[in-house]
Amino acid sequence: MRGRRLATLVRPGAGPPVVWLGGFRSDMRASKAEALDAWAAARGRAFVRFDYTGHGESDGAFADCTISDWLADAEVVVAALAPERPILVGSSMGGWIALLAAARVKPSGLVLIAPATDFTEALMWAQFPEAIRRQVMEDGVWQRESQYSPEPTPVTRALIEDGRRHLMLDRPIDPGCPVHILQGMADPDVPWTHAMRLVERLPETGVVVTLIKEGDHRLSGPADLDRLVAAVEGIAPRTA
Repeated sequence: MRGRRLATLVRPGAGPPVVWLGGFRSDMRASKAEALDAWAAARGRAFVRFDYTGHGESDGAFADCTISDWLADAEVVVAALAPERPILVGSSMGGWIALLAAARVKPSGLVLIAPATDFTEALMWAQFPEAIRRQVMEDGVWQRESQYSPEPTPVTRALIEDGRRHLMLDRPIDPGCPVHILQGMADPDVPWTHAMRLVERLPETGVVVTLIKEGDHRLSGPADLDRLVAAVEGIAPRTA
């Protein structure tokens, strides 16, 4: 895999396989992925999860990677481990990756949790004050404090510039399959209005949106996990 080892966990079972695409600096052992694995075990369904380069148990340095790298990781994993028109489940950045991958992967369905489509531009660059923009461009990196990790997140010039190659919200988006979006309305990282921008670009049919008024970005509480499993099950029977 481009000379780097990608950590994967594969649960054999009936198809179409469900593939987990995690978020920015998240990993394949996060609570939502674990909940889907438990569902897959109980239902006898195939389930694939992995860590992007620079994430979790995979090789590579996070700061050296861009959206192009993580998209390539997803496409390689699907081609190798889930080639049978999978159901892609993408959380945050993984939602963007899922939408980008759909053109080549041809999924049976998409379940997107707080999809951070175009986040490098719309949720990072456009929100940065001029001083931070200057630091990113001149120094090549800005260390962003994170509420999810004790270590700051490096936001690199390469990440921002590469992200512009993959922007989607300026045109219609047709993944060619059913889409179910789960979005918290109290999400401070991916505002629900940003998710609605995506909805406006998706087809008129085959799109379901579940808004959770008190929901945060993680959507990892018991009720949230039940909604996630129900969303996957809602697509899975129609494609089995």
